[in-house]
Amino acid sequence: MQQENVIYNNWHDTIEEPSVMPKKRVSLKEGEESFGERLARLRKAAGYSLRELAAEVGITHPMLVYYEKHAKYPSAHLLPRLAKALGVSADQLLGIEKAKANGRVRNTKLWRRFSQVEKLPPDQRKPIIQIIDAVLKKEKPQK
Repeated sequence: MQQENVIYNNWHDTIEEPSVMPKKRVSLKEGEESFGERLARLRKAAGYSLRELAAEVGITHPMLVYYEKHAKYPSAHLLPRLAKALGVSADQLLGIEKAKANGRVRNTKLWRRFSQVEKLPPDQRKPIIQIIDAVLKKEKPQK
């Protein structure tokens, strides 16, 4: 008695279409900024590098690059974190509202460093303040 192996079954012939609703295609109007372009612009205006913003938000650097280059919109759970880190509202980040541009650009990278120095104990803060004072005394800042 010889056993016959059945490799091919009838159910292989049926091809089912996926029952997933297709994503809505969002087309940009002429001159309209995509989410990724807006995210990159706001990130640069806030003084963040890709790695710094990714660390601040709690995602990987490649994931942030993906959002800037390829994604139409961010994941819903990331939207509030991105908006908070960049100092804008979620509506401004999504392009629903215009991001307010104050005439004066603040170096947020510098201010973040100052806030880190503020958190140091006084004995560690003192030499940093002395260095800053020495630099400022030597080079008077231009207004």
